[in-house]
Amino acid sequence: MIVVTGATGNVGRPLVQALATAGHQVTAVSRRTAPVPDGVRHVAADLTGPAGLEPVLTGAKALFLLLSGDMHAASADPDDIIGRAAARGVRRIVLLSSQGVATRPFGPTRIAIRGVEDALRESGTEWTILRPGGFASNALWWAESVRTQRVVAAPFGDVGVPIVDPADIAEVAAACLVEDGHTGGVYELTGPELITPRGQTEAIAAALGSPVRFAELTREEARSAMSRAMPVELADDTLDILGSPNPAELRISPDVQRVLGRAPRPFADWAARNVAAFR
Repeated sequence: MIVVTGATGNVGRPLVQALATAGHQVTAVSRRTAPVPDGVRHVAADLTGPAGLEPVLTGAKALFLLLSGDMHAASADPDDIIGRAAARGVRRIVLLSSQGVATRPFGPTRIAIRGVEDALRESGTEWTILRPGGFASNALWWAESVRTQRVVAAPFGDVGVPIVDPADIAEVAAACLVEDGHTGGVYELTGPELITPRGQTEAIAAALGSPVRFAELTREEARSAMSRAMPVELADDTLDILGSPNPAELRISPDVQRVLGRAPRPFADWAARNVAAFR
């Protein structure tokens, strides 16, 4: 049995599907009940209360642990989840961490995530750490404005970073969960190219087959909008990366190719697969 936390999210959903399609027994864990593929067991659990996860971990051979927003809450204890999993015989754990642990290591969130990575290293399990950069699916923030106004409003229109397709993260995670040879691996996951918000807008327009206008926001305008959906500190941290990526954040990593034997998917591929969200 493979346990997947965050099973209804941008990474968890394709990961559950990939594992189920390959014939693995999967338990999908999310806070709320949600549809899952045939043959997959779904368990609604709050990961900020690790004790509730114990029945799910019993008998599992592998765990995918997602450090989602909830896992940064004051009541959350991802170290405890790792310890409970190891104590119940979970042999392999794949942690979805963040590129920022290496590229911007001194922010409070990054320090906390690095602590979880350290706990995993000391767990006695066969561990792998995935450190993705920005997600292609963050473009869904623009879905409503594209549907209603055919406009993308974003800051730093001409600053590009190598955003990664969540489907690639899911495929790498699946490989690390079921294949040998990834123990102790720390994989940085990026897309194949630097792409700007203006370039993303062009890719969405191409997928739609109709023009989409790009409207540049100031940093303050973007901060105000983002702060309605996330803590101000996280909004500022994100804007720092998007506006002034450092050399490490501009690097195109070979790790997707190394694990999957193929190049990572470009943003245009993600846009074409998800075009319904923008119609």
